Amino acid sequence: MTPKGEGTGTLDERITGALVGAAVGDALGGPVEGYSPEQITERHGGRVHGVVGPWNGDAWPTARPIAPYHKGDGHVTDDTLMTHALVRVYAKVRDHLDAYAVAGHLVPDLMTTPRWIPELEAEALPLQRIFLAEKWLVARLHYGHVDPREAGTGNIVNCGAAMYMAPVGLVNAANPAGAYAEALDVAGAHQSSYGREAAGVFAAAVAAACTPGATPGSVVAACLALAKDGTRAAIEAVCEVASRHTDFESALGPLRRAVTPFDTVGPDYRSPSLGARRPSRLHSIEELPVALGMLLVSGGDFRHAVLGSVNYGRDCDSIATMAGALAGALGAEVPHDWAKTVAESSRLDLEAPARTLAEVTREIFGRDLRRRRTHEAAYAALAGEPCSG
Repeated sequence: MTPKGEGTGTLDERITGALVGAAVGDALGGPVEGYSPEQITERHGGRVHGVVGPWNGDAWPTARPIAPYHKGDGHVTDDTLMTHALVRVYAKVRDHLDAYAVAGHLVPDLMTTPRWIPELEAEALPLQRIFLAEKWLVARLHYGHVDPREAGTGNIVNCGAAMYMAPVGLVNAANPAGAYAEALDVAGAHQSSYGREAAGVFAAAVAAACTPGATPGSVVAACLALAKDGTRAAIEAVCEVASRHTDFESALGPLRRAVTPFDTVGPDYRSPSLGARRPSRLHSIEELPVALGMLLVSGGDFRHAVLGSVNYGRDCDSIATMAGALAGALGAEVPHDWAKTVAESSRLDLEAPARTLAEVTREIFGRDLRRRRTHEAAYAALAGEPCSG
């Protein structure tokens, strides 16, 4: 792979880069999630430049506000746990997914199969680690028997669905519109409003990044061609500012100011405003526009994009997850030392899900090709036109 994201690499390399890159970004951002750039600098004596330990040191098991999770030391968070769970659903279905696949496969996976949870340092059900906005899936689909296509309505509107949509983009590699449509259907079981929209746009961004010759600019253009309402406006505003910067240090403040009019959480991330995370056509989640902004600032370089996302603070594990997935899908090299540390510390094979998804993606593309040819033949016969063959 090339040092920067320049739209190069095979399908297998893009999928591996995106999934490993997402996990590495997640692990680097976890220990500083929820804090401001100034607080991060004070705590670490400067910017974060790699894997760091828990914010509260050895007191992490009882320290608030993040106890009892061991965030830091290379541990992935629920972003990666959910991403890998979605890969497992693709491995079972072996075709495109919809909201019913979430109900039929993702929810049982979260509820019934113990797995190693790095932040708990124990085997547990993923359900016991995921955030309340993700537990909503179980409450609504398993216990509430809600129509999967509508189950996301009523949940807090956040990045919960977007953070694990990279596999949808990869299955639809080089087809942003297809990724957008599929992710909107999948995310309907989890989110509504601009949370659901962000899931669709992020999947489209990953698909666009897989296109041969893609650049950070072409990824953003693909997003703007599909995004609606406040999500589109936020991406446009943030990326316009990002285009003026080539170093994340100078971009931290300007990117935050650019996204502020669209962000409902407010200035204090740990004390959200009264109108936070409510449905709206005017607003956007913060994470996706900032991740795209950091991708532009970095020119697609993985280290730069992820470290910019991490040092931005606030929901920086999810921002870095998205930026890492996009840079990896573009073909940027994921630093081996970071990936090795995260894999060993989290006790996860970060490349195994990528191998699985690459195999499934080829199967799905073969089915898509056969379906298209069947449709072409039927339409040609219906219209009395020769088939393109």
